[in-house]
Amino acid sequence: MKFHLLTIFPEFFRGPFEHGVVARGVAAGLVEIRIHNLRDWTSDFHKTVDDRPFGGGEGMVLKPQPLFEAVEAILPERDPARQRVILLSAHGPLFDQRAARRLLELKEVLLICGRYEGVDERVSEHLADEEISIGNYVLSGGELGAAVVVDAISRLVPGVLGNQDSALHESFSDGGEDGEWVLDCPHYTRPAVFRGWSVPEVLLSGHHEEIRKWRRRAALEKMSRLRPDLQAASAADREAGELNVKGTESSHDQPLSAEDPE
Repeated sequence: MKFHLLTIFPEFFRGPFEHGVVARGVAAGLVEIRIHNLRDWTSDFHKTVDDRPFGGGEGMVLKPQPLFEAVEAILPERDPARQRVILLSAHGPLFDQRAARRLLELKEVLLICGRYEGVDERVSEHLADEEISIGNYVLSGGELGAAVVVDAISRLVPGVLGNQDSALHESFSDGGEDGEWVLDCPHYTRPAVFRGWSVPEVLLSGHHEEIRKWRRRAALEKMSRLRPDLQAASAADREAGELNVKGTESSHDQPLSAEDPE
C-alpha cells in the first residue's frame, strides 16, 4: 500500500510515522509513504501557495495551480480503480473503519492536506476524487487528519500487525450481528483483584463459549452507555437494509410462468 501526502509542512510527519504500527509496516516493506512539499510546484521566489479569497473574507486560500500540478506530477496517469486523490476537508463525510477498509483495496492513495482558510473549490470539484473529514471540529490543517487515515489503513494491511486477527475483532470491525457497529469489549489483566475491584468471574472460568457471549454483551452494554450514536446508526442501517430487501421482493410478487423470461 502506497501513500502520498501533499503538504506545506513535510517535517510534520516525522513523529507520527516513525513509531509503532506504521513504522513497522514501512520497515517490512508492506507500507510505503512519500511526503511531497507543495511548495516544490511553485515558480515564484517566495514559493507562494496561497492567496486572498475573491469576494473578500478572512484568511488565505490555497491556490489551485500548485495543487493541480503536484497531483498530476505524482500520479501522471491516474487509474481510478487503483489510485485515489483525497482532500482532507471539513465538508467530507466522516472517516470510519468501513472507509478504511474500502481504501485498503487501492494500490495508492494521495492525501491533500489543506491549510489556512481552505482550498480553492476547483480542487474539490475537478481534482480530488473525494473529501474526507476525521471529525466535526476545526483543525489547523489536514496533516493530523492525513496521519489518522494512514494509520487506520496501514494497520489493516496484511502482515503489518503482529496478530492479524487483532484487526478482525477490535472496535468498529463490523463484527456484530446484522452488520451493526460493535465496539471492542472491556479488557482486564492481572491482578485479578485490584484495590477491591475484581475481574468478572466468567473471564477466569476458562469456558470459551461463555466468555465469548459475555464479551459481546459487555461490548453492547458499554456502547449503549457511552456511544448511543453508534447504536442509533446501527439501527438505521438495519432498517435501511430491511427496506431494500422488501423493495426487491415487491418487484417479484407475481410468480414467473414457464413462458416468462428469467
